[in-house]
Amino acid sequence: MDVFKLFDAYSLRARLFPAIIAAAPAFAALALLISWKSFGLSNLVATLGILVLLFAIADFSRSRGRAIEGKLYAKHGGMPSITMFRRNDTTLDAGSKDRYREFLAGKLGTAAPTVQEENADQGAADAFYGQCGNWLRQNTRDTKKFPILFSENVTYGFRRNLLGVKVLALCMNVIVVALCALILWQMSWDIDTRMGNKTTVVLVVAVAHAAYMLLAVSHNTVWDASKAYGRELILSTEAFLTPAKPARKTAARKTASKTTTAAPPEP
Repeated sequence: MDVFKLFDAYSLRARLFPAIIAAAPAFAALALLISWKSFGLSNLVATLGILVLLFAIADFSRSRGRAIEGKLYAKHGGMPSITMFRRNDTTLDAGSKDRYREFLAGKLGTAAPTVQEENADQGAADAFYGQCGNWLRQNTRDTKKFPILFSENVTYGFRRNLLGVKVLALCMNVIVVALCALILWQMSWDIDTRMGNKTTVVLVVAVAHAAYMLLAVSHNTVWDASKAYGRELILSTEAFLTPAKPARKTAARKTASKTTTAAPPEP
């Protein structure tokens, strides 16, 4: 059975991939330190263990990612798709945001906050902008029609969930490194070049993996992706404001042309 078929495009790239990256040293250890020449009980246990581990880490990364998401919003003053809609935010031009407010207010069946109302009660205005974001998320699920928005959403989900399992991944690295060190220490009395090479490869993978998790996975990278997604979500309103292209009337034009050019019947 192909495990990847169990996931949709978003789940595969934003949930499963972080799980695979987080457990990379453990997978490397299982692949190199267990003999795969014949499929025995140990191989079956290892295969099932990998599958269970993938699902477990993917679920854990999502829950931890959501917890981190809430802390990021609180730290930076709110969700980007809300804060960028505010009149005191200059990420998007004021004219475009006025048009978006008017359109979304019509879709929501409520009045958009005026400048005075927003200045007097930013919380009430943010509640309206939150409803705008919800409407846009529900109406931009067509990934073919909104490919850029989907790509930004995947990037954000990937970074958020990977940050969610950062501590777990580093702990697994410590365990794998300790295991490799123990194997190499025991081999100092019983030299096995092949096993030593495999263990060294796993050790190198674990070290490189730890460096990546420490240097490339951070709150800043997640926040940057969150802002990019929030901006693109607001800009997706433009697609609803752009009039649809008129249907082609080629057949009608040809018929009209034939009627015009045809000679009238003789009396």
